Amino acid sequence: MTSFFKKSSTHSKRLIAMACLSSAVVLLPLAAHAQGLRLPGTSGGGLSGSTGSSSGSYPNNLQDAVTNATASSLGQGSSRQADFIVALVNSEPITNVELQNRMVPAREYFAQQGQSISEQRLRQEVLDVLIAERLQLIEAKEMNQTIDDFTLDQAEANVAERNNVSIGTMYQELAASGVSREQFRRQMRNQLTLMRIRERAVEAQVRVSDQELDRYLREHPIDQGQVVPEALNLGHVLVIVPENASSEEQAQLKARIDAAAQELAAGADFAEVARKYSQANEASRGGELGLRPESQYPELFLSSVQGKAVGEVVGPVRSGAGYHILKVLERQEGGAGMVVQNHARHILISGASGRSAQEAGNMLLEIRDRVVRGGEDFAELARQYSQDGSAKDGGDLGWAGPGMFVPEFQEALDELQPGDVSQPVVSRFGLHLIQLLDRRQHKMTQREQRELVRNEAREAKVEAEYTKWLEGLRARAFIEMRDPNGQ
Repeated sequence: MTSFFKKSSTHSKRLIAMACLSSAVVLLPLAAHAQGLRLPGTSGGGLSGSTGSSSGSYPNNLQDAVTNATASSLGQGSSRQADFIVALVNSEPITNVELQNRMVPAREYFAQQGQSISEQRLRQEVLDVLIAERLQLIEAKEMNQTIDDFTLDQAEANVAERNNVSIGTMYQELAASGVSREQFRRQMRNQLTLMRIRERAVEAQVRVSDQELDRYLREHPIDQGQVVPEALNLGHVLVIVPENASSEEQAQLKARIDAAAQELAAGADFAEVARKYSQANEASRGGELGLRPESQYPELFLSSVQGKAVGEVVGPVRSGAGYHILKVLERQEGGAGMVVQNHARHILISGASGRSAQEAGNMLLEIRDRVVRGGEDFAELARQYSQDGSAKDGGDLGWAGPGMFVPEFQEALDELQPGDVSQPVVSRFGLHLIQLLDRRQHKMTQREQRELVRNEAREAKVEAEYTKWLEGLRARAFIEMRDPNGQ
């Protein structure tokens, strides 16, 4: 088994925007904004695709990139907001428009979580995130870490494919929200650069020894029998109540949520009611939050639906963010010691092959066509072309459970059904073509359980090292905060 199978980390949903600097900073996993595109991994189709692992173990790396790229692009050049510099990072400016655009989905995120946050605190935390991002982009430039056009094109096509639209249609929808193709691609390139610099500067360096694992197990007792956690899929209608809402405004908002509740009581379709009344980001997809571990939901939501059967509706429920109506759409019981394993094979064209990303990608696209359309044997082509140690076995990777693959590889694998062949997948090892052979539920051995915990220990270590690395970048940087009013 080659080094490729040493998972770089279980990228949490905090992948892009995480910025733990001098003190713990609340992360803003920013929600999709006005364009209404369904982001990878948010369709509610299961836990992290079909891995059966907990949501967040193998999220789609593009999700945060798309979200932040869209948020950063919205309103650029708009005259509706006064623009001025709010901070300088090594002479590179962060503008008020950029900050305000990123605050919009951050505000929506806290509302969806049922949390209240002051505008001053929200502004500072989003600004800290932007500063951390700018520092990493500067570092990436100094390390010559760039995103080539082929990788960007693949990411662009991936987003369109997962939204079941053409690239042209996707950009028409974005343009309707004020986001040009140039703006979106520039911001997407930045966000993908952030993923790459974190991976290469921090994650690739982190290992967990047996001694460290033993210590982690002592300090973090884990119920290893509950590997596939209980999961819940909720429908959600949200009416936001601003922090400074007048009595008249509060009465109007209460009337709005009551009207939604009355329509549901009368037998109206929940998805239609959500689209009509909800101010949450998921309203465009009928209010469905998606199947996820219960631990991913706010305590308010869990306590509200506790003991409720599938199909039951609860609410309105009041939180600091506003009024919520919840519907139990699906429940999934946890499995003791069970994980979902994938049996796959792949063809790798490594970064040391001498080919450019474009050349390697075109080569893999041709090979894919020979398999999918021409009926050629994937294993034979892997023996002929793959530059991975598995080539002699026809690219066969055997049965693999959670934590065996780097996130971008796992992400693509989760999207496949048995027999499917992926599009070219970019990782730090090169470009891959993946074929999923089969998928099964598997009772883990004690050794496998221990290795699964090793991945959790490694994630904790990665986050700690990432925090130190960011602190080092900030300590060496020149950062000037400007008057928040542009004075």
